[in-house]
Amino acid sequence: MNASQPQWIVPTEQPPEWFVQAVREYAPSARGFAAQLLWQRGIQAREELPGYLNPRSYQPASPFEFGQEMHLAVERLQIARDRQEKVAIWGDFDADGITSTAVLWDGLGQFFCQYTQLSYYIPNRLTESHGLNCPGIDLLARDNCKLIVTCDTGSTNIAEILYAKSLGIDVIVTDHHTLPAERPPVTAIINPRYSPSEHQLFHLSGVAVAYKLIEALYQFLPNVPQQPLEDLLDLVAIGLISDLVQLSGDCRYLAQLGIERMQQDYKQLVQQRRRPGVGRLLEMCQKSGDRPTDISFGLGPRINAVSRIQGDASFCVQLLTSGDRNLVERLAQETELANTRRKSLQKEVSQQVTQKLKSEIDLSTTSVIVLVDSQWSPGVLGLVAGQIAQETGRPTILLSTESGVGSRESGVEEKGADPAEGVILATSHQPLATLPTPALARGSARSVGNIDLYQLVKDQAHLLHRFGGHPFAAGLSIPVENIPLFTAAINQKLRQQGSALAVPSVQADLVVTVADLGRDLFLELKLLEPCGMGNPVPKLLIQNCWFENAWHRNQQDWRGNKVQYIKTDFNLRDDSTKTSFPGVWWGHYKDEIPTGRCDCIVELDYNSFKNKQRYEVRLIAVRTSDSLSLTPHSGLRPASLTPLAPQILDCRGMAIAPVDDTFTGDPSSLVVRTCPTCWDELRVWMRRSQFENKSLVLAWTAPQPVSPQQVWQQLVGIAKYLCRTGQTVTRVQLSQKLGVSDRLLGLGFTALSYLGFYVSFQDRYFQISQEVPWHIATSTNLYATDAAYLQAIDKFAQAVREEQFQRQYFSTVPLSTIQAHAAQIRVRSEE
Repeated sequence: MNASQPQWIVPTEQPPEWFVQAVREYAPSARGFAAQLLWQRGIQAREELPGYLNPRSYQPASPFEFGQEMHLAVERLQIARDRQEKVAIWGDFDADGITSTAVLWDGLGQFFCQYTQLSYYIPNRLTESHGLNCPGIDLLARDNCKLIVTCDTGSTNIAEILYAKSLGIDVIVTDHHTLPAERPPVTAIINPRYSPSEHQLFHLSGVAVAYKLIEALYQFLPNVPQQPLEDLLDLVAIGLISDLVQLSGDCRYLAQLGIERMQQDYKQLVQQRRRPGVGRLLEMCQKSGDRPTDISFGLGPRINAVSRIQGDASFCVQLLTSGDRNLVERLAQETELANTRRKSLQKEVSQQVTQKLKSEIDLSTTSVIVLVDSQWSPGVLGLVAGQIAQETGRPTILLSTESGVGSRESGVEEKGADPAEGVILATSHQPLATLPTPALARGSARSVGNIDLYQLVKDQAHLLHRFGGHPFAAGLSIPVENIPLFTAAINQKLRQQGSALAVPSVQADLVVTVADLGRDLFLELKLLEPCGMGNPVPKLLIQNCWFENAWHRNQQDWRGNKVQYIKTDFNLRDDSTKTSFPGVWWGHYKDEIPTGRCDCIVELDYNSFKNKQRYEVRLIAVRTSDSLSLTPHSGLRPASLTPLAPQILDCRGMAIAPVDDTFTGDPSSLVVRTCPTCWDELRVWMRRSQFENKSLVLAWTAPQPVSPQQVWQQLVGIAKYLCRTGQTVTRVQLSQKLGVSDRLLGLGFTALSYLGFYVSFQDRYFQISQEVPWHIATSTNLYATDAAYLQAIDKFAQAVREEQFQRQYFSTVPLSTIQAHAAQIRVRSEE
């Protein structure tokens, strides 16, 4: 294995002095660290600070900003309550889906009698996959259910929704995943993806959408609930932070309030806690519930582990909601055992994958890593694939050929079979699996950087049994005999695309010294919490330091038994102070600590569990000092480093006029006004800015996509108009009118040919004529019924949908990610 060393990246943006002073209004002792982080992360206006730093100053959105869909949902729920109909919650098996189900279970439980009127159903991860399924719907129909309320799922389950409708069951969808091309045939669909990307509700996770439905119902029927709505906020925080959604807008607000709520509950006497199950889980993972990391490193992984190991995670809803302390003690122990098993399996598979990389893969000639083994546990393949992808900078696909596992693959994670015995309707069903033949391999894929893994896998669909996912993650099953051909084809495809492989990198945010570490810095950085997607935990670079008193040990479980999970404790020193600072390196041995001077990247934390009560650092990466060429940059303290990329100014979403006034005619700037559809397009501008030594201004506006069907109808209308008038059109004019790239025009022209249109190109102009008159072609169904025509239409629509997804991504991708790509271009050019 020829792995390259990770690149260390440090942003160079410095806030103006007025902004530093504005942040000090919220933290008088702040030394500029928080101001620099806020500025780097796009919080650059004085009026943004109150709502961002203090949830009491933030104005959340009304749940009825979802519009008519929310009104339809609460009206249907009122009808169900008045008629005493049976209602079922259909959830999902990950932490967001489990907490979403728990929020609806507790929230709707104020309006419907639990167990008799209200039930919940969570698919088995190892036998059923994500989303609605017909056997599960049959089970609910036999129980005389009349209404299904989904959470964290359901937006694209058109066939299953129609099947439920045929059985007399209405469906309300609450979800946050990708929308179908047209509104599904549901009673209501509450999905923030219908909102503009800049809307404060846009990034809500499944649990937050479920909470908004309950909030609306509380407002619609205010005299019914007996418990305050705020009692649900701790569950919302757990789901939000576990699901890695961007913590901005209402997401950040709800997470802030939820963490406060969870901390208040944990501080209560055990017998007075509203959620004893949450408290018991925190005790088992030695957390106090006052930090977002208590969720991301403690609660979230444990909830996720249950379905990865057992398949059936339904009992987790009871663990989060029940007040029965004996019951939740048993369920918490079962959850902890599942997480211990998950850690062991993940470590075991990770070691085996690393060994295979060394013996079977030459990274200098490999673009996509594909590895297979007969004994790997399917439940942890996604976790290990993500780890390997980050370490190597290459998309990674891990497959297991273990026989006897379920095969209903349609989601990101592939399934196996080991259902647990349940306790209510949600868990009493039998496994709904069909057994694949031993000739099938199943697994998970994870991408890195800008590489669209889903499209890579989709291009080899003819070699696969099933697949599903999105650009960053996918699940698939494949005949074993096709694996060598699939491996060669997917590697060749990525090389043909010319997509640059991601350089493994570690992103640091600030340069500090050991003397800076401690309470004051911790409280200053805490202003940015809760951290998560789009606002990661600050990573601190400490240069020319060394380690003392390093020792490692096995962790102990809640019973005091040693488990096979290593952590190393140490003291960190540098020349800034005579005092050392404690730290921990999870999953590493003391022998891996460098013996001489080095540079390290750490996260500052406060361990508040029981008698520990100390500030400490968590080691993220370490290198010997002579392996780095980073030099301090004079300026505002804390120091920055020499720039690794050209200056990039983020003006996305701003009015065009100010951009024009500021940069038009400015010889030192390049302005990008068209939203890119891939990184290659943006890299062309980056290379040009570096070659010409000009700053790069990102000035594209957020896309306003329309349905692919509307784009196609618009193209047909333009073709008819040009035929009738004899006018011509340029490629640029046509692309801008349709809102698609040049690449998609060819697909559109192919589909037009089936309707009798002929497209010619001369002197930079397209001319469209008719081989068969439009009204004859359509009236006789000469072309419209042809299978090839329908296939061409579908291919064009899929390409439009994918391009819209990519443009949506580039309208919100963090500036730091763009800067990292620019830095990689510079590094490659210097090599």
